[in-house]
Amino acid sequence: MSHLVGTIAGMTDTKTHLHRDLRNARESLLWKLDGLGEYDLRRPMTPTGTNLLGLVKHIGGIEAGYLGEAFGLPVSDPPPWFADDPDEPNTDMWARSEESSAVIIGFYRRVWAHADATIEALDLDAPGTVPWWPAEDADVTLHRMIVLMIGETNRHGGHADIVRELIDGAAGLRPDFIGLPEGGEAWWADYRDRLGQAARKAAGQ
Repeated sequence: MSHLVGTIAGMTDTKTHLHRDLRNARESLLWKLDGLGEYDLRRPMTPTGTNLLGLVKHIGGIEAGYLGEAFGLPVSDPPPWFADDPDEPNTDMWARSEESSAVIIGFYRRVWAHADATIEALDLDAPGTVPWWPAEDADVTLHRMIVLMIGETNRHGGHADIVRELIDGAAGLRPDFIGLPEGGEAWWADYRDRLGQAARKAAGQ
């Protein structure tokens, strides 16, 4: 009996830690939008069009699916872009001019609350199904989906890190922990120069 209690307690502790990691990843991603105007939130910053608001729109849809629909708990009142033409690629990766940034960010926060309720209501081994995955992979557990969402959110958070730095030079993990050396502009210029020299030397240039 004591072993069973320990196992249950361990699973609860694991879920608490995973949930905390997911919350931290969400906050870090959304922080990258702080202080920017509509143009900077939306403008494409890479050859494939990566943009900050599109990242939030995309990850909100992913989380709504993996921590909602996959467990028979779809998000109520889904936004209009959920009904976009599936034959048009990347519709969830950018914001149309008529799509309010406040609505997109608000939807993401609403997804947080919905997914949090799913996580709190179910055990880690609770079964789910991802119908848009191949049949052999479609059966999942809550544990697997939380881990997947941590990975997805951090992956797109990394994209947002680079996009935000390209826009205005702002960098760091979160407001209370930047996680970068406290060098000034001259220090960073020298740092980049040293990296360039090392790259050229390695390439025999």
